Amino acid sequence: MEKIKNVIKNIAKPDAEVMEETQKLLDNLTKPRGSLGRLEELTKKVAGITGSSKPELKNRFIVTMAGDHGVTAEGISAYPSEVTPQMVMNFLNGGAGINVLSKHAGAEVVVVDMGVASEMDKHPGLILKKIAPGTQNMAKGPAMTGEQAIKSIEAGISVVEGLVRDRNCGIVGTGDMGIGNTTPSSAITAVMCDSDIEPVTGRGTGIDDKALKNKIEVIRKAIEINKPDRNDPIDILAKIGGFEIGGIAGVILGAALLKIPVVIDGFISGAGALIAAGLEPKTKDYMIAAHCSVEIGHKILLDKLGLKPVLDLGLRLGEGTGAALGISIIDAGIKILNEMATFGDAGVSEKSE
Repeated sequence: MEKIKNVIKNIAKPDAEVMEETQKLLDNLTKPRGSLGRLEELTKKVAGITGSSKPELKNRFIVTMAGDHGVTAEGISAYPSEVTPQMVMNFLNGGAGINVLSKHAGAEVVVVDMGVASEMDKHPGLILKKIAPGTQNMAKGPAMTGEQAIKSIEAGISVVEGLVRDRNCGIVGTGDMGIGNTTPSSAITAVMCDSDIEPVTGRGTGIDDKALKNKIEVIRKAIEINKPDRNDPIDILAKIGGFEIGGIAGVILGAALLKIPVVIDGFISGAGALIAAGLEPKTKDYMIAAHCSVEIGHKILLDKLGLKPVLDLGLRLGEGTGAALGISIIDAGIKILNEMATFGDAGVSEKSE
């Protein structure tokens, strides 16, 4: 826990002076003030985060955290747990949606085994941070121990620290893989957003009405049995969370410490963001919500975090796919700032006073 405490203690607010300077630069470009809307807003935010009025997104990474969930024994998913390691190998072999969209965004996919139930074959693209071979069934007791919850967050911090130290990471997106992980995400959202379970519980991988009803009851049972303390994010993560969710929270904390913009993917990444923000509210200033997922709890979650999604495309794949698209949009805004002519450069008359 000492590592987490030290990270939290050293997270500062984004640079307000740089944001003001960036706004002046944006206002001097050959366009009506504010006419590029969210692009300008996102660019100014990235400038404040990085401390540069001319930011560059040099090295981009999508960190896809993978883990299995004991609660799948309750029949809450349309797919079996064996799909988790199969999809991890698909990521590593470059055949998944996240690989295609990351390439489009000029980003590299980094896959982290946080708690895949089976042993993964060694692969140069796989980072091993396995806490345990999957969580326990949260419908029968805590998903993990408090110590495991702490280790999962610390693992996420160490991953982003390594990317910045060794590979000069300039922006990071979060992603996930784990059959059954919308169930703990809904549970976390219900507790941390003080919501009923039904409004934050969706169909995940595509379950039918009967399975959805069961999923809601499983979440209700898990919360009743475990009684997570809504004021203690570590306790919530331990009792009703997932290893990859803890890892995502750690990535966000590490990114905030190192002044790296962190682009949040969908619902599962949002659950990790709730944990991170619960530990240190200033992390919200470093988050950019890539999109609003079809998962019904995602909007409630984003409202709680005070984040406005960049895109709304009906996505629900996960993996970090929305984050990759979000990075593409952010990159467009940065290019506007850095490449567009000013009124003086172009010899264009400014607005009359």
